[in-house]
Amino acid sequence: MAKKEIMNACHLYPMPIVLVGAKHEGRVNFMPAAFCGILNINPPIVALGLSKMHFTSRGMEENGVFSINLPSVEMVEATDYCGVVSGHKVDKSGLFKVFYGKLETAPMIEECRLNMECKLVQKVALGVDTAYIGEIVASYCEDKYMDGKMPDMAKLNPLIFSMGDNTYWSIGKNVGKAWSIGKGYK
Repeated sequence: MAKKEIMNACHLYPMPIVLVGAKHEGRVNFMPAAFCGILNINPPIVALGLSKMHFTSRGMEENGVFSINLPSVEMVEATDYCGVVSGHKVDKSGLFKVFYGKLETAPMIEECRLNMECKLVQKVALGVDTAYIGEIVASYCEDKYMDGKMPDMAKLNPLIFSMGDNTYWSIGKNVGKAWSIGKGYK
């Protein structure tokens, strides 16, 4: 097998698409983001790579809070629409049923199966984007999407993004239990 060097880019797959929520100038706004990842477990810390020019980014900075909403595959059109139109030009506040949690100021989407409200703890300039680092203050999910105390991946049916060809995907089947399946490997 001969590997060849390919275009240097963000080839880390899969990339979940999230809808980031914030208020800016008193208006609720949501934008899709694929540059989202977990940085720490205790406390739970996430990072978003976003342009500081986004309407939502400005709201995150203005209020110091934001939400991460995990849309299901069934929400692909609404999610994509949120990225096709800018909050600077279009009021997206009526697209979804909005609710608030502990922070009382981070708008979350009822139609999304999993929601996390975050307080902004740090910003790091990274060239064209800014890393917005947030502490997850609370997470929300309906019982029907849970497996005991944890969200059920199959029931969440998260929307996945492929950067290389700009397409949306769904996840596949469970292939094994982590920290277990490899115990017999030699």
